[in-house]
Amino acid sequence: MKRAILGKAAIAVLLCAAGVGCSPPAPAASEKAQEPAAVGGWTRPPMIRSVRRMPGGLVFSGQAEPGARVVLRSDSGPAHAAAADDQGRFEIRMTAPVGDILLRPETQVGQDAAPAPERLLIIAGGQGPVAILRAGGPTRRLDRAPPLGAVDSDGRMRLVSGLVVPDGGPLDVSAGGEGGPVEPDAAGRWSLLLTPSAGPDEIRVGGRAFTWPGEGAGDPVTGTRVERAGAGWRVVWSGPAGGRQTTWLPDGE
Repeated sequence: MKRAILGKAAIAVLLCAAGVGCSPPAPAASEKAQEPAAVGGWTRPPMIRSVRRMPGGLVFSGQAEPGARVVLRSDSGPAHAAAADDQGRFEIRMTAPVGDILLRPETQVGQDAAPAPERLLIIAGGQGPVAILRAGGPTRRLDRAPPLGAVDSDGRMRLVSGLVVPDGGPLDVSAGGEGGPVEPDAAGRWSLLLTPSAGPDEIRVGGRAFTWPGEGAGDPVTGTRVERAGAGWRVVWSGPAGGRQTTWLPDGE
């Protein structure tokens, strides 16, 4: 089953081997380090932290500049917006979309607008994974995901990542004879670089096995494609330079 997201999405390349250490395995940055911050007086982009499913809709919560207007917009269709309170907290309520959609978070303060480098992906109207696709870093799941939250690949390297209970000690991650203990950060987030694999192959996280289905076949992607792949969802897109990108999201729990 294949479904195309409405509109075109120019998504930055997620994998940046030069920016992610793999010897020794390095966890992802903590949530505190990812806090949005104004730089040089410029308006800071919003950060979406969580999603709640409500009857017929979704509620996204996050942090932005106090008093700012936060907008989720797509290349086609309506935008969704809310104002941040005096602490910068915001909630955006939206009717569950039909099918799959990609949204661009943005902060507006007066005449200034600050689009986030991240993209919000909603699969199957929110019944499937809800995730933040991040340029230069691991995909961040907002829905209830297994210990392996995502596999991001550009055909040259794979970045595996997820969320576990904090303070649980090192997490054993391996695939194809490589890997080892990974120390999650204070929030329980972890990530590790692995060599590429055409798939399918097994990725083990904390004693659980997940089958990476591979990059997928077909013509080069010019927009964004979402499809079922093994026990999860494969999202395929082309980066700004035309490079083919793949993210695999294992089914939630």
